Amino acid sequence: MKLIVGLGNPGRDYVHTRHNAGWMALDRLCARHAPGAPVRARFHADTVEAALPGGNAMLSKPTTYMNRSGVSVAEAVRFYKLDPGCDLLVITDDVALRVGVIRLRPGGGAGGHNGLRDIESRLGTADYPRLRIGVGAPHPGEDQASYVLGRFREDERDAVERAIDRAADAAEVFCREGLDAAMNRFNEKNAAPPPSPGTDPGWVAP
Repeated sequence: MKLIVGLGNPGRDYVHTRHNAGWMALDRLCARHAPGAPVRARFHADTVEAALPGGNAMLSKPTTYMNRSGVSVAEAVRFYKLDPGCDLLVITDDVALRVGVIRLRPGGGAGGHNGLRDIESRLGTADYPRLRIGVGAPHPGEDQASYVLGRFREDERDAVERAIDRAADAAEVFCREGLDAAMNRFNEKNAAPPPSPGTDPGWVAP
């Protein structure tokens, strides 16, 4: 069994915010492979069991808030005796990637992401696959915490939708063929074009 975790924050205030890109990808996977399936509260998360290509998977959205995501991930990994290096995929937002870009890696540092930092701390390793969804960087002088808790701009919506679809596709390939196949297929030529000059920098309305 694979454990696919999407990082985000619970509550209406956080729906469709940049920091909830991982939850958005999980919702896309649920819509494809487990429509109408019961959502169970397990491992401090909302979980759905789904039959993905290649085998069964637990789709998990930790409800501990981002900074304590590792509580949920570690509990599920230990309960099912999973190998984080090959059985776990964490989907998260990344301010270092332009909106529309996704990137898979077999491990690495947290890169300033509190959710990844907590997962690493509680698993005792940084060697677990992660799928990063680009949410763009804040403007110089803009508070990063406020930025990632804001919603995508209107001019970013198409790129966001493509990225979420590609993230779900990549998770399917990860389950069916493994991480190397997913990286080879989705880490190349997946960048979206930058926003056109003069586009409105305002937030999408709630």
